[in-house]
Amino acid sequence: METTLIVLAVIIGAPLIIALFLSKDYGVEAETVVNKRSENVFNYIRYIKNQELYSKWVMADLEMKREYRGADGSPGFIYAWNGNNKAGEGEQEITGITENEKLDLEIRFKRPFEGKAYTSITTQAVEDNKTRVTWKMTGRNNYPLNLMTLLLKGTLKKDLEISLNNLKNILEKNQTTVPAKSL
Repeated sequence: METTLIVLAVIIGAPLIIALFLSKDYGVEAETVVNKRSENVFNYIRYIKNQELYSKWVMADLEMKREYRGADGSPGFIYAWNGNNKAGEGEQEITGITENEKLDLEIRFKRPFEGKAYTSITTQAVEDNKTRVTWKMTGRNNYPLNLMTLLLKGTLKKDLEISLNNLKNILEKNQTTVPAKSL
């Protein structure tokens, strides 16, 4: 019995002790090159409703309730969702736009965990018909949830890569809905 209690204490206590020494901040980034003009790529990603066609996260629950507030493609636009346990509940807001260069978003999670993350999607002309698209995400997980950062970083990076690959395929096949599809 005593050995069982010690083993149980180590199993529970070790991760909590490790979490004390882990960073609370995280950041992930992925990029791809799209064979399209930079302006065309940016004019597609600036519309958050288009994420329904390429973002792995937005596509996680096709039945989730969606709400839009403001003018899509402009600072202040909010896309809110409420879905199953995989999609959870939250909203993202366009917080800044640098024309033909950068889209800044704040993501506010409500469920399954409360939190905030910040993403930016940048476009940079590599050649006349080639655009580097970089998607970054940063955030903070307070103790003891910062232990999840070890697991999340790899998953988040993979999700960004999948989403960027979806975006690349859509844009290179001219399956775009610029401006954003209307509802």
